[in-house]
Amino acid sequence: MTQSHLQKLLKPLFADTERAELLSTISATGIGLMAIILLYFFLSSLMLPALQSLMMRIAPQRTSALKPLLIKLNRRLAGFICCVAFLASFQTVVQIPELYLDIIHSCVKILLIVYGGFIVSSMVSIGGALYNQFEFSREVPIQGLIQLVKLITFIICAILIFALLLERSPTYIISGFGAIAAVTMLVFKDTILGFVASIQIAANRLVTYGDWIQVDSYGADGEVIDLGLNTVKVRNWDNTITTLPTYTLVSGSFKNWRGMQESGGRRIKRSLNIDMNSIRIADDELQQSIEETLQLCEYINTTSLPDKVTNLGLFRRYAEGYLKQHDRINKDLTLMVRELQPLNHGLPIEFYCFSADKRWISYEHIQAEIMDHLLAVLPIFELRPYQSVSGQMNGSS
Repeated sequence: MTQSHLQKLLKPLFADTERAELLSTISATGIGLMAIILLYFFLSSLMLPALQSLMMRIAPQRTSALKPLLIKLNRRLAGFICCVAFLASFQTVVQIPELYLDIIHSCVKILLIVYGGFIVSSMVSIGGALYNQFEFSREVPIQGLIQLVKLITFIICAILIFALLLERSPTYIISGFGAIAAVTMLVFKDTILGFVASIQIAANRLVTYGDWIQVDSYGADGEVIDLGLNTVKVRNWDNTITTLPTYTLVSGSFKNWRGMQESGGRRIKRSLNIDMNSIRIADDELQQSIEETLQLCEYINTTSLPDKVTNLGLFRRYAEGYLKQHDRINKDLTLMVRELQPLNHGLPIEFYCFSADKRWISYEHIQAEIMDHLLAVLPIFELRPYQSVSGQMNGSS
């Protein structure tokens, strides 16, 4: 074994001792390791954070949200630089047999490759985070593309590590992939399908973050919180999380409520089943009673009524006028009250309109208020809702 330069410098200090060789070796090794540790802490705690602070001063709005990613990148850069410094100075600091020297060199080179992969991964994550700060990123998410770049990066790192261990050129490892192409396709089938699906989703703007989607086959009904290369995460309205394969959104069908959220209102489509035995011609006495109770002329033009209007016809006109004057209904969208085909459980009267407030809770309250009111005024028109047990039961059984 040849003595290292640092060991030669330290050996005269231990010339008077019996084990000068051993003490100089231990001292040189300790100084070398301490220097690497100090270099790591200097880089991770002083120099790189100073550069990070400078970036934040230049663009505080962009980089303030990236602080956790920048800290992670700083640590990985510090580790990478320490690996390079170790490889460059190891032989000049430590005296070690050639066999162990090769093993240590190989281990540090592998660590250097791993750090390099993590650095690329961090830079891709920072680029993705910067992209997500722009408005158009919600329309064209690139989370799947980011994950694909990371996957390719680590595949390349794995190839370099195998080439280093086998002492072969990386091209030799790559050339062997042809023999296992079928296995590779099988292993990465979901990744390949997910990548193709991610491109189609981004190009056609099928889904983006925050969209309300409904995929009945997977029990998903809620807001998209993550669009990955392999999976899409949906937070359901009961706060559970449903995970489904990304390619499902392309290969199957799903419902996206984005159009409703971007429109002027949310559809209300409810119906009442009227007992057909309660429908009759509205005589003058009934019309006068309805007018006195509900002030019918405020909702409909009584002069335009036909000669023999039914109580159901009056109710339909009243319901439509009530919806038109409702302050929480969008009057610019379709609004109507119509009869559907009579069935064995009564005559359905459908109320079709759009709530101006699209928030779920408010929307449900508006629906309930409308149905409560219309059910309450039915007896005034001498109409009865159809139920399994029709009619009224007086007294107790």
